[in-house]
Amino acid sequence: MDTQSSAFSDLETSFDREEVLRDYRLACLSREVSILGRREVLTGKAKFGIFGDGKEVPQVALAHYVRKGDWRAGYYRDQTLIFALDMGT
Repeated sequence: MDTQSSAFSDLETSFDREEVLRDYRLACLSREVSILGRREVLTGKAKFGIFGDGKEVPQVALAHYVRKGDWRAGYYRDQTLIFALDMGT
């Protein structure tokens, strides 16, 4: 008997459909903001820009575990986390 497969067979995983869709929309929005910002830089309308594309999934996941009062150091590519925590300006 394979102990690994039997250990995972009892594990139930469930996802809230609305929460998954909300996370997906947030990641897509963040990616679109990055694309728009990069376009501004590449067309010369902005001098400089660093965006958060490619970091959406871990930041959305982190947002589910950050609680009010938690301390965190800012990261220059954390735009998705800021969006997820509703801290954007």
